[in-house]
Amino acid sequence: MTRMRAAVYYTNRDVRLEDRPIPPIGPGELLMRIERSGICGSDVMEWYRRHRAPLVLGHEVAGTVAAAGAGVQGYRAGDRITAAHHVPCNACRYCRRGRHTMCHTLHTTNFDPGGFVEYTRLSPIHVDRGVFPLPAAVSFDQAVFVEPLACVVRAQRIAPVRGDDTVFVVGSGIIGLLHVKLARAAGARRILASDVSDYRLAAAGRFGADAAFRPDGDLAAQVRDANEGRLPDLVIVCTGAGTAIAQALRCAEPGGTVMLFAPSGPEFALPAMPFNETFFRTDLTVTTSYGAAPADYAEALDLIARGQVRVDDMITHRLGLSDTAEGFRLVAAADDSIKVTLDHSR
Repeated sequence: MTRMRAAVYYTNRDVRLEDRPIPPIGPGELLMRIERSGICGSDVMEWYRRHRAPLVLGHEVAGTVAAAGAGVQGYRAGDRITAAHHVPCNACRYCRRGRHTMCHTLHTTNFDPGGFVEYTRLSPIHVDRGVFPLPAAVSFDQAVFVEPLACVVRAQRIAPVRGDDTVFVVGSGIIGLLHVKLARAAGARRILASDVSDYRLAAAGRFGADAAFRPDGDLAAQVRDANEGRLPDLVIVCTGAGTAIAQALRCAEPGGTVMLFAPSGPEFALPAMPFNETFFRTDLTVTTSYGAAPADYAEALDLIARGQVRVDDMITHRLGLSDTAEGFRLVAAADDSIKVTLDHSR
């Protein structure tokens, strides 16, 4: 067999199932058969994707080794694996400082041709540090969550959750809900969540939030009401909406942290804050987190394998690769879905 199916992105409303050649592999490389994949919210960010279309997206993958190139050690056909789409050099200034996701190599590595295909090529650098064998207890459905959970793990390493913290998650899509689950596993005292969707607010309650509410009116007052009169110690913003970011910056306790996790479109600028003595005395930390490094993948896989963060209960739609266009519609609508996964055998 030399041909395969590939879901090719043109726009969010134009995702086509096309016939593509199976990528050949060379020495040190793996050919991965994709069994499951997940559609990420970043896959439907048209301002980020559309100028590069057509292209094959997909970076949340689980599958098996279909073939191993010459010199590959430790992997053979049939092994169950997941893989990181971006991998760092582990040698540059950024990597030496633990800032692996700023590494130039990480930003220039990817699957060939992507994840929404039947087969993808993993380069030697991927094989060296970005492939992870799946424990027997971890299903392909669960393994799809390793990449998004790894990103959440990295963010909560930058802005750690302490045992007596109140954590406020702004935006209760799949990433926000993973933040809720990980904060609960980390022992947060109280977890609050907000969203404009009642469907997602209900999900936040099911997945560990002590209170979930719409960001209407005075959001800081709502947060205080749900937290014994105090603002939260950690605010994690999982939406790029400007109004949500502006509100979140006013919702952290003095000495607290605001983690801006989701990107905004190019037209957005951070809202101006009054840099007066009152604000200056808040000792507020505002930070960001981008992506994940191999160590974050390993930790995320371990959390899933040990059952500390359950993920399979977050899948709301299981579609076939042939239904990728419908999957993109569901994720872009951000209405009645949490996690949309694709079965590449269908």
